[in-house]
Parts: sequence; C-alpha cells; structure tokens
Amino acid sequence: MTTNTNTSRRHFVIGSSAIATGLAIGFDLSFMSTAHAAMGTGTTAMTPLATPEIGVWVVVKPNDDVVVRIVRSEMGQGTITGLAQMVAEELQCDWKKVSYDYPSPGENLKRNKVWGSYSTGGSRGIRTSEQYVRKGGAAARMMLIQAAANQWNVPAAECVAKDSVITHTPSGKKTTFGKVSVAASQLEVPKDAPLKDPKEWTLIGKSVNRIDGVADKVTGKQVYAIDLKMPGMLVANIKESPVFGGKVKSYDATKAQSMKGVKKVVQVGDTAVAVVADTFWQAKTALDQVNIVWDNGSNGELSSAGIKKMLEEGLTANDAFAHNTNGDVKAAMSSASKILEATYFYPFLNHATLEPQTATAKWTADSCEAWVPTQDGEASLAAVIAASGLPADKCNVYKVNLGGGFGRRGAFQDYTTQAVNIAKQMPGTPIKLIWTREEDMTQGRYHPVMMCKMSAAIDDKKNVTAVNMRLSGQSILAAVRPAVVAANKGKDPLAFQGVDPTGEHGICYSFPNLNIDYAMRNTTVPPGFWRGVNVNQNAIFIETFMDEMAEATGVDAVEFRRKHMEKYPRAVAVLNAVADGIGWNTPAKPGVFRGVAQMRSFGSYVAAACELSVTNGNEVKIHRIVAATDPGYVVNPAQVARQVSGSFVYGLSALFEEEITIEKGAVVQKNFDTFGSIRLSQMPKVETIIIQGGGKDWGGVGEPTIAVAAPAVLNAIYRATGKRLRTVPLKNSGIKLV
Repeated sequence: MTTNTNTSRRHFVIGSSAIATGLAIGFDLSFMSTAHAAMGTGTTAMTPLATPEIGVWVVVKPNDDVVVRIVRSEMGQGTITGLAQMVAEELQCDWKKVSYDYPSPGENLKRNKVWGSYSTGGSRGIRTSEQYVRKGGAAARMMLIQAAANQWNVPAAECVAKDSVITHTPSGKKTTFGKVSVAASQLEVPKDAPLKDPKEWTLIGKSVNRIDGVADKVTGKQVYAIDLKMPGMLVANIKESPVFGGKVKSYDATKAQSMKGVKKVVQVGDTAVAVVADTFWQAKTALDQVNIVWDNGSNGELSSAGIKKMLEEGLTANDAFAHNTNGDVKAAMSSASKILEATYFYPFLNHATLEPQTATAKWTADSCEAWVPTQDGEASLAAVIAASGLPADKCNVYKVNLGGGFGRRGAFQDYTTQAVNIAKQMPGTPIKLIWTREEDMTQGRYHPVMMCKMSAAIDDKKNVTAVNMRLSGQSILAAVRPAVVAANKGKDPLAFQGVDPTGEHGICYSFPNLNIDYAMRNTTVPPGFWRGVNVNQNAIFIETFMDEMAEATGVDAVEFRRKHMEKYPRAVAVLNAVADGIGWNTPAKPGVFRGVAQMRSFGSYVAAACELSVTNGNEVKIHRIVAATDPGYVVNPAQVARQVSGSFVYGLSALFEEEITIEKGAVVQKNFDTFGSIRLSQMPKVETIIIQGGGKDWGGVGEPTIAVAAPAVLNAIYRATGKRLRTVPLKNSGIKLV
C-alpha cells in the first residue's frame, strides 16, 4: 500500500496501519489539537480543529462518532481496544461508534504532557493508565450531560447518559452527544470525576471485537513502519561495528558509490557506515561492497566462555548485596541434616522482532520530523531532539505501526537516532532507515545473562528450614538507568523481579530463614528490557528448585507449594486453578507427565501446569498447558486469553531454542537459522483461566505468564526422564521440542 505524504507543507496525511479501514489522520503542526499519527486500521477522517474536544481524551463529532485519544503503543496486544473500552465505559457512549487517534508526543509536550506517559512496556499499557483514562471518560460524560442540562434549563443530576444519548429523566427529553458536543467542549473540565463501581461495568469485562483492524493485519493491507512511503523518500541501510564498543577506523566506498541507485555513502557517528539509495536492496548490496576497517577497541576478545567464568566466580563472591532476607540462613545451614544445591544458567536473548529496526526521518535547518515504530513516543521524541540539534518545538514524532516490540523499541532509540543522523546529511529528503536481520541480531539490547545457585537446608524431620538464592549476572539498570543504581547505593533492585520481599514482583513463599542476594557482573554486551525481564530466569530458578525441595522432603509438588504460600491466598488460587484444570490429583495417561509453576509479576498472580511426553530420551511433546492469571481486573477477556497464549510461545521458544553467544567481542547468531522460535506444529493448546481478584491495584497481562512456561515444562521433563535440566536453552542439552 502506498502512503501519500505532502512533505512540502508540514501537513501530512499518513496511510499507516489505520488507513486500511479508512482512517486518515493529519499532522498539522500549526494546530496542536489535530497533530495525530494513526496506526492500526482506522475508522474516521482526520479530526478537524473545529471538532469538539471534550476534555483531552474524547472528541465527539456532530454525527455522534466518538474518537478516543490513545497514547500507548499497539503491538498486537490489544491495548488500543482495552483503553478505548475503559474510556467508553465511563463516557456511556455507543461502542459501535468508537474510533481512536494518536496525539503526537510533540503535541503532548506543547500541552504540558496532558496525556501522561507514552511508554508501553512492563505490562503497563492498561494497568497504569486505567485511573486517568477512565476519569477522562467520566469527565467528558459529565460535561456532555451538563451541556444538555443547560439547554433544557434543568439540573444535571436529573439527566443520565447511555449509548451516546442523554435523557432528562423527569420529562423524557432526549438529545445526543453530537448535538451538545460543541457546548460541552466550552465547559470547564470537572476537577472530580467519580468512577463507576466495578459492579456497574457493562463494557469493561466484555470480549468486544478489537477496533484496530485485525482483518487488515491478516490480509497484509496494514502498513507498518517498514512499509511507509513518501514522495522523494530514499532508503538507508547501515552497518554498526560488530564488536561492542568498536569504531570505524576507515572505509572505502569507491565501488559502492558507482552502483545503481546509490545516492550517498555516509559515516554515522564514530561507529557505523550507511548507504542511502533508491531502494533497500540497492542500499544493502552497495553497503556489502563498502570496505570497512573496524577498530575493535578493548572488547575484541570477549567471549561467552569468559563471561560464564566471571559469573561462576560471582556465585561464591563476597561482594553480593542482599535484597530479601529474614532469619539466620547461615545458622540454619550449619545445623541442617541435609543441604540441597542446584546451579542454573540463563543466556543472553535478543528480542528478534519480526520487523527489524526501522525509522524514517526528515531534517531541515529549521525542523525535524520522524516516523517511528515506537513503544514510547516521548523517548523517540527525545532522541530526535538530541540528534537533530534543534529546539524541541521544531521537532515531532509520528507513531507508525510496529511489527513487534517486546521491550526493544521503548527505552532504546538507537535506530531513531541513526535515522536522524543520516537525514541530517541529506537535508530535506525523507530517509527511511531499515536494518537487515543480521544487524538486528547483532546490535540488540539483550536480555541479560544470569547464573544462580540455589541452596536449601533440610532438618531431620524433612522440613525446609532455610533457602539461599545467589544471583550472579548482568544488570540492566547499571547500563540503561545508572542513576537508579546510584540512588540504590550501587544495587540493582530490578534483578530481583519475582523474588522481591513485597510489591508487584514479590515472592509468594514463606521460609523460616531466607536470603536472596546478587553479585553484579556486568559485561560490554548491551543489556535491555526483554519481554518479562528478570522474572523469566528467576521463575526458573525458584520454581524448579521448589520441585527439588518438594521431592527431597517427600511432599507432592503442589502441596509443598501450598504449605509455603499460606500468606498469599491469591497465589494459592491460581495454583489451585491450574492444578484442578490439569487434573493434578488424578493419574495422567500412560507416558504423560505433569509439571507446575507459579509466580507473581507485574502485579499479577499467575500459574501454569502442563502435560508432556518424552520419546527417545530427548524428544519432548507438550500436549497441553493450563494457565491461570489474576490481574485483579480484566478489561477484555478474549484479549487476555490471546496474550496468555502468545506469552507461552515466547517463553517456550526461549526455553528450547534461543540464545545469544559472544565470540571475539561480537554476536555469533546472525539470523533465524541460529536463533530459532518454536513452530505452530510444536505449540501446545493453551487453556486460560481468568481470575479477577480485585483490589486497588491492577496487574499486567502481556508479560507475567511468560515466566511460568519454562519451569512448568522443566518440572514435567524431570518427571518423564529423571534428569534435572538447569541450563537454558535445552537444545544445548540435546533436548528438542517436537
């Protein structure tokens, strides 16, 4: 699909993913309230300046169409629909007339950040937005009712709204949202907008169809950032130093410059070279002909073997910092009848988004604009401002559909910076930068490598009297947000996700003596937030060791967990749900074995149980998975079920197939032939159980259940084979998924 963009007037009508359903969103920087970039399959024409804005979250048109402002990013998880449902619930509008658009982060900045955070990560799209977006809908409803009451000269308290119709209850008079929207837009936004009691919800909690055009994703009509087209656009391909920390020493572009379609060969900062051409393939093949000499610096000898040795040293080092402690672990260990120990390894992982990193930028001496597939529009805008050398009010970012995020496109905007830096060398020309798959694999921001040593003290009555957990590995925050580490006196609290003392990642077990500490061992491999982050490996460590402790004490694995979970009834509830769902207390079919795991992460309580069989000693067939999740509240149950199923694809792929290794300072894996994902034929059926435990805090959905996939399967494999597998991925142990 072609996107028509008039780049000569700073007014853009972009056919992004939203255009497929007819939504054309305009960007006109002279009208802040209409600077919208659309993605998904849109539903309306551009919202003109005269269209009434009821508060900042709702636009109501004269025909009663409702446009909900969305600033979080859609990556297939259903955030657009979920956020719109919450606004529409409080607004009391007709859901069939709801569409959405995106205020640009530049507009948000000019309006003093009225739309809050644009960041979509950490399973926060719904859970940290719900209060203020619902209040936005409630405030808009109050303004529309007040406008109608003013026209009728009656008290607003006598009026009610439902399905975009306002009724004066005593007289029966009726009007529609569209007829009073102009008057409503002129009213002051209420300072207090009471929210409905969850018992009154009629739209939240319903599996309504998505409004972001699923059909066009299936047919290929949806335009992602990699598809974006503009008049006069050129395409760039880039090569960064393959060794982390390396630089460009010299390059010879003589042959490349004479190749068909090539417009320019440019150096990008100190570390990369790019070719700009008419097409991606022309740029890519020309770049292959550029003779680049790299200065590898001091990291040219870095290897996975050396990194693992460093981590192994950390398992017994004295510089670890404790984070979750109670009792006296040393005393309990010294008096134990038996000491149980296990050591684990978890590798670097790449995000491997299906769409490699890409961004489009246009730079002139007085403006810079970028079209970015971003998980955080504000981070993208900050990158554009920094790279462009221009004031913030001369820059803007327009969100385009992203073909996968998983954490790669949030805090990390290297691809955006590169696009701007290339565009600066060709002023006035839109430049679309597209990474190759090889570049995407070797220039990632990787899930950190981690080892763990688990120890338990067991007394003569077969009771676990102490548990010690030593983590040794790379810190994400030390590299990405060093100020947080500095504020915590050199400690990285993020490393303890899933085993925190309390909070949204709090451990859900109680032991009489407990010590969980961490020896930070950083490498020059750049770490990042990979979907689920540190709870993924911590779940493997703690949940497989729970099974080992259960066996050592002669207690059933589920019952052993319950014994140590008395203080965590919501955690027990999800554990019981999957145990019942898998038939834990009834015999499995001959040759079929079961495993279980539970965790609390991102504010949600989750558990999984699986059934599998193993043939020839190494061929694993997972027959079914039962998953339970309790995020407190659920906006769209169908979307939650899809998210849970998708999370198991991610978790199982990491368990069986995926790893990033380092040799001579560079990533070894270059493409999907060496960094695999499980196939449809290998994916088991996932049965999702949704529990709504309520409470004041909402939990996440997209990431929590990833963590319980691996340990549940590992525990089942042990029952099938008698082998404890403690090194990920399993392919390195000769285990394959069939």
